[in-house]
Amino acid sequence: MSEDATSADTIRMFRDQLELCGLTAGETVGIYTESSRRRDYAQAFAHAATELEATSFHVDLPEQPPREATDLGGRDGGTGLAAMPSVRESFEGADLVVDLAFLLFSQEQRQILESGTKMFACVEPLDVLRRLFPTEDQRRRAIDGMELIGEAKTLRLTNDAGMDLVYEFGPYHACCQYGYADQPGRWDHFASTLVTNLAGDTGVQGTAVLQPGDLVFPFARYVVEPVRMEIKDGMVKSVEGGLDAMFIRDYMASYDDDRGYAVSHIGWGLNENARWDAMTLSPESMGVDARSFHGSVMFSTGPNTHHGGENDTLCHVDIPMRDCSVHLDDELIIDHGRMIAPSQQAPTDKVAVA
Repeated sequence: MSEDATSADTIRMFRDQLELCGLTAGETVGIYTESSRRRDYAQAFAHAATELEATSFHVDLPEQPPREATDLGGRDGGTGLAAMPSVRESFEGADLVVDLAFLLFSQEQRQILESGTKMFACVEPLDVLRRLFPTEDQRRRAIDGMELIGEAKTLRLTNDAGMDLVYEFGPYHACCQYGYADQPGRWDHFASTLVTNLAGDTGVQGTAVLQPGDLVFPFARYVVEPVRMEIKDGMVKSVEGGLDAMFIRDYMASYDDDRGYAVSHIGWGLNENARWDAMTLSPESMGVDARSFHGSVMFSTGPNTHHGGENDTLCHVDIPMRDCSVHLDDELIIDHGRMIAPSQQAPTDKVAVA
């Protein structure tokens, strides 16, 4: 990492982030790392907390077992922080937790949030964090978007390559990310801006077609030829195409878990400063740019616990896509990647450019 994460500029940015989360004098920040990764971030956040007259503590645990870069779908129970309830309880007693290990979809994350503690993940490179730093307008748009997608009964997703998917929303709740955790029990991802919802367990039907230039995570790979996925009753039934399709099929099969074929959340990005080409510029990024890219649509499979479901499979695929159209019920929200809904539009002088 070329930039010094403990520089005055970085500490100032982290202090601004903690202030957005509502941290005040006398409160406590818990900072979590694994195997000393992002230890420099931990030091910078501790300095930032001190400048706000807050108290901080830092816990670093070894990964148990070590995770592959593709393991983004959660943690096996009984390992890492989940195996140390006394340490987890110390985080539950904090006012705010800075997660530098990315505990999303894990049982320990859920337990910390259920205690009322605020929590955000921070795993992106510094240049990405600076470019995508949260704004109040992005927060407003994210909350408005969550209400839009949360109130809809159906979502239809199409593109010119033959995509035609229909989601029937059911018992689960919509979510939004705007980059910071400012309410008790809230989780967010610094610096993400997006909205998502989840269909009922059998409520997705149709065909997903990925186009060249779409991104597939966990591979952080731009699709080079079309991929066609048939969906029935909320499950991926087939994945056809060339090399990209083979990667997706092999990845899903490697978990030997039928729940990994379940369709998960759907939603769109709202950050006008995000870049579609960011993975070529910052390959160490986890891909917050593409997930947050203004007018992009994210198609996901695997775990749904973040939206109130019970599928905690470790097999998780995120596919941000461009040039898609989205209808909520009968209302056009996105037209070929261009945001139509007035409440979701970015300031006209900050239209995203690839």
